[in-house]
Amino acid sequence: MRYSALSIFLNGLRGNKGWGLAWRAPEPKSHYDVIIVGGGGHGLATAYYLAREFGITNVAVLEKGYIGGGNVGRNTTIIRSNYLLQGNNPFYELSMKLWEGLEQDFNYNAMVSQRGVLNLYHSDAQRDAYTRRGNAMMLHGVDAELLDREAVRAKLPFLDYDNARFPIQGGLLQKRGGTVRHDAVAWGYARGADMRGVDIIQHCEVTGIRRENGKVVGVDTTKGFIGCGKLALAAAGNSSRVAEMADIKLPLESHVLQAFVSEGLKPFIDCVVTFGAGHFYVSQSDKGGLVFGGDIDGYNSYAQRGNLSMVEHVAEAGKAMIPGISRVRVLRSWGGIMDMSMDGSPIIDRTHIDNLYLNAGWCYGGFKATPASGLCFAHLIARNTPHETARAFRLDRFARGYILDEKGQGAQPNLH
Repeated sequence: MRYSALSIFLNGLRGNKGWGLAWRAPEPKSHYDVIIVGGGGHGLATAYYLAREFGITNVAVLEKGYIGGGNVGRNTTIIRSNYLLQGNNPFYELSMKLWEGLEQDFNYNAMVSQRGVLNLYHSDAQRDAYTRRGNAMMLHGVDAELLDREAVRAKLPFLDYDNARFPIQGGLLQKRGGTVRHDAVAWGYARGADMRGVDIIQHCEVTGIRRENGKVVGVDTTKGFIGCGKLALAAAGNSSRVAEMADIKLPLESHVLQAFVSEGLKPFIDCVVTFGAGHFYVSQSDKGGLVFGGDIDGYNSYAQRGNLSMVEHVAEAGKAMIPGISRVRVLRSWGGIMDMSMDGSPIIDRTHIDNLYLNAGWCYGGFKATPASGLCFAHLIARNTPHETARAFRLDRFARGYILDEKGQGAQPNLH
């Protein structure tokens, strides 16, 4: 069933008893042309674009848990394309353009809200860095606007402009940035892929990768062996563990990134705001809760939970930027497993095994990259050549010396 105003009206008259399942729950077939390991946003988007753009529908998405239970449902929902470097800027702008037409494309309300993303700056040096980034964005046709202190104050009067240590001097604004409901993205892509014949198999954990004559022939799972012509890994923070099944050691570390939601408040933040003097970002949901986060926990972990010291660190940064939230109560928090690469940029590439493909290393940027990641990964799988906007995301760039270090932090994943 396609969703429409008419279908909503008619089902309302029938007591909403006429809705079908959003996607099927099939048993796995013995063989698929493509198996995608990981039913998060990137895996589902890849399956969707394989079917929609390249006509490859004999595809299975294997998810060890349930759809929406991984990182795609454990983030702060921010989308943006305000990047500096040549390898990143065109890719994330492609993703932004796909976000702008996504709901009409897969016929699902993902609550795309282009409310703007404002990055605050607190020093002359930071202003100059943001000016450079803004100019680079505009050279690539991406919107950017540098605001001075008074322009920011007019937009967000509740910030602490006279903080003794971190006075706000202005900010870089991308008006087309914003937020999207994270779990709706997973559901929309799952439904869109299912409608085109893709099998989405939940609670099906991959336990081994079988190879013969130097090629992958299938995977062992908790539901038995499933054969495939091509195998694509999109397992986010578990990428290293899955790749080890094929004797591949990835240049990744897994860290926990916590996110938080406060009690509901009357609307007062109409955009996404990031703190330039610390790692803190916040927006306000349609229910009134503040959705915010900060740094990754500093230790390696596969747990979907963090520790209290980072909770305190994030709260301190938030109160330094917005003193008025000091008495706001936090309702809940969650953690996602970040696959942190050595330079803070992702990997979309073939491996040395001919029919094994890798999508990993998204660090903090995974959610906003979901549409472009899916499209570029599908292009790579279908045509065995990288998409033109993802050519910089090679697996061997670390050995070749072509790192893509957006933050300039070097090969230290904990600093990205």
